[in-house]
Amino acid sequence: MGFFGKSSSSSNATADDLRASLRDSAAATTVAALRPTPAPEMDSFSPAYLQLKQKMHRTLLERVDLERLQKLNAEQFRRELSTLVERIVEEQRLAVNQAERRQLVQDMQNEMLGLGPIEPLLEDPTISDILVNTCSQVYVERRGKLELTPITFDDNEHLLKVIEKIVSRVGRRVDESSPMVDARLPDGSRVNAIIPPLAIDGPILSIRRFSAKPLSINDLVSKKSVPPPVAQLLESLAKAKVNIIISGGTGSGKTTLLNVISGFIPANERIVTIEDAAELQLQQPHVVRLETRPPNIEGKGEVSQRALVKNALRMRPDRIILGEVRGAEALDMLQAMNTGHDGSLATIHANTARDALSRLENMVGMATANLGIRATRQQIASAITVVIQIARMTDGTRKLISLHELTGMEGEIITMQEIFAFRRTGVAPDGKVLGHFAATGLHPQFDQRLKEFGVGLPDEIYDPTRIFDI
Repeated sequence: MGFFGKSSSSSNATADDLRASLRDSAAATTVAALRPTPAPEMDSFSPAYLQLKQKMHRTLLERVDLERLQKLNAEQFRRELSTLVERIVEEQRLAVNQAERRQLVQDMQNEMLGLGPIEPLLEDPTISDILVNTCSQVYVERRGKLELTPITFDDNEHLLKVIEKIVSRVGRRVDESSPMVDARLPDGSRVNAIIPPLAIDGPILSIRRFSAKPLSINDLVSKKSVPPPVAQLLESLAKAKVNIIISGGTGSGKTTLLNVISGFIPANERIVTIEDAAELQLQQPHVVRLETRPPNIEGKGEVSQRALVKNALRMRPDRIILGEVRGAEALDMLQAMNTGHDGSLATIHANTARDALSRLENMVGMATANLGIRATRQQIASAITVVIQIARMTDGTRKLISLHELTGMEGEIITMQEIFAFRRTGVAPDGKVLGHFAATGLHPQFDQRLKEFGVGLPDEIYDPTRIFDI
């Protein structure tokens, strides 16, 4: 509903016209849509209040002139909507107190301008995920733990309208012929939706929230997700243009860490990002953002990540950042890393650093069947220097659990050494994961590169006797 943000030079006159239209409509409309509610007080999630809200929404749709609304900006529309809701409450002599009136006005504004019942959740900074399981169940994740909320939608059709509103804003669609879709909210939050017939019980909506202010390395250190020496090392690796793969499971914080590391890239470099749904929050001034495109209703017009990687090579990038490697684009990414695009970054789904290399090998095989195993592994060993493994612990916290360096090939095996590792020691009575972080004592080969770029670190950073409890 992009027209809510439009404005015109005669917006004040339009607002006056709309007020007059609403008054005329109110006078001419038979007061039958809503009947007085005898209850003196209602909970905002009670059946009585939900029924009242549904009727109010239907009445608003009958009275509001959508063509005139196209000429109002969002703030003007909020004021007019508030006036109309108050008028309907007075006309119907609804037994609602002042707090309930304010709640009703807010809910109607959320329905018309926002994403309905879940709009308050989007404004809550403590929520990292919003998971809608059909119209009757909404979960949220706070501090790594799932919680069931009392929020519901009117029905599955109501939920489907909210999903369509989200995906239409980014030029995508969802229907029976294309029942799965990835999209994003204006603040960059990632959205996935799947509807019947694939979702048996009704539409499913998943929203991965991103904070308005991107996390910094200091935030990760204070949360004990990353120890101080590794934070120093990550900064040096980014400035020394070392190719890095970030590996982890779903929801482990791969994109967050990618954002943090990319923040160390100098401002004078040209960065090209490639994603399925744009969610990276780079702060540099010279950033080109590319996003894949799904096929249209005729099955044509698809633009894959591989096509975008190939195109990015013609755009004179200093660095290429892939939101996630998941297919044949792995081959083109490796070739880019091997042909002068040092300092490139990517994420991959894997449980260990070794698994990440195996997945990369399989993805290269999806791109070409002519490249042998040894040649594929040579490409990987030559292109990638560091693999960072992160994980979500059982207590909901995210931690960097290992940092590996690829050192070359021995026969047909890629050799790697662990430089830093998190050792889990147990669980506290309150469920908190206990453990410590320390260097393994191995001196990395990339240390020489760090010194060449003027970002070398003291040898003490690799001292295994320095233990950090996190």
